[in-house]
Amino acid sequence: MNSPSTDSRPKRLLSLDALRGFDMFWIAGGENIFHSLAEATGWTGAILMAEQLSHPEWNGFRAYDLIFPLFLFLAGVSTPFSLGRRMEQGADRSQLLRKIIQRGLTLVLLGIIYNNGLEIKPLAEMRFPSVLARIGLAGMFAQIIYLYFSTKAQYIWFVSLLLGYWAFVMLVPVPGCGAGHMTMECNPVSYLDHLIIPGHLHKGIHDPEGLFSTFPAIATGLLGIFAGNLLHADERSTTRQQKTLYLFVVGIAFLVLGKLWDYVFPINKNLWTSSFVLFVGGWSLVLLSIFYWIIDVQNWNRWAWVLAVIGMNSILIYMSDSFFDFHYTSEHLFVGIVKYFSEPFQKVFYSIGFVVVEWLVLYFLYKKKVFLKV
Repeated sequence: MNSPSTDSRPKRLLSLDALRGFDMFWIAGGENIFHSLAEATGWTGAILMAEQLSHPEWNGFRAYDLIFPLFLFLAGVSTPFSLGRRMEQGADRSQLLRKIIQRGLTLVLLGIIYNNGLEIKPLAEMRFPSVLARIGLAGMFAQIIYLYFSTKAQYIWFVSLLLGYWAFVMLVPVPGCGAGHMTMECNPVSYLDHLIIPGHLHKGIHDPEGLFSTFPAIATGLLGIFAGNLLHADERSTTRQQKTLYLFVVGIAFLVLGKLWDYVFPINKNLWTSSFVLFVGGWSLVLLSIFYWIIDVQNWNRWAWVLAVIGMNSILIYMSDSFFDFHYTSEHLFVGIVKYFSEPFQKVFYSIGFVVVEWLVLYFLYKKKVFLKV
């Protein structure tokens, strides 16, 4: 193991926090700004942007579909900087495993609370799958693979998960439908989730954060780990410019491969299909390369803290919307100004105010060095 004096590996990347903040900005209220702007103005650009900030009904891809997998990808990117560093320092693997499992299960529990609150409900009224549970479970298994398997074996896991899931979806028959169907009613993922998961599913017969579609999501976490390994590599062997180029080129290749796979295994966020993993993975790699090049390579980073404030407390801001009424605060703070505008534009300014209030809360916590870590 290299000593601290000779190891030229980066210890922390501002670009990672900034990109995570950029990702969280959209679900922390950013999308509402463009939806209300499209409604108020009817501008073609605003309408197109608002459309991209919504999910397709089933197959297909829009920009909003990238937010969730990008967050999971970035959790993978941070793994070599946190877990990997402890492994290099000789930390006991069994202790690391316990911490990985504890974090994963904590996110599952937070997801249940996010969906159902703290009140006791009948089992049939509860929803157990969640975004946080997907991040917790997929991230947990990706980190376990990182902890116990060689780099070559990790690549084999990545390919096996994608090909295995493809075979599972296309070959496993559904009663009354047969095999090879990918409609919401006739795919084996939705069928088995409906059979096994207690409570209710988000779409009745299907849940986009269900159990079986978690398996390909592990590959999303692994892809982030691969990118993190590259960024964490000693800069004497791989320069920052080379790292940027590798990320960008592989990202473009994944976009092409994902689009080609789409012809036989459609890109579908609801099922987290293997083609979806490659396509959103490609966009994730491209975005990471751009943020990394601008912030950490060129050092044009004075603006990055604005996004890092959000990115460093991402779980907190995601959970807070269920317990704090930022809309109420925004309306009372800005009503004196907003009342002079017509009603459609009032929604635009209140949407902006909502984001401003959230950011100011996060900034206060950032200055006090208060971060919710799981």
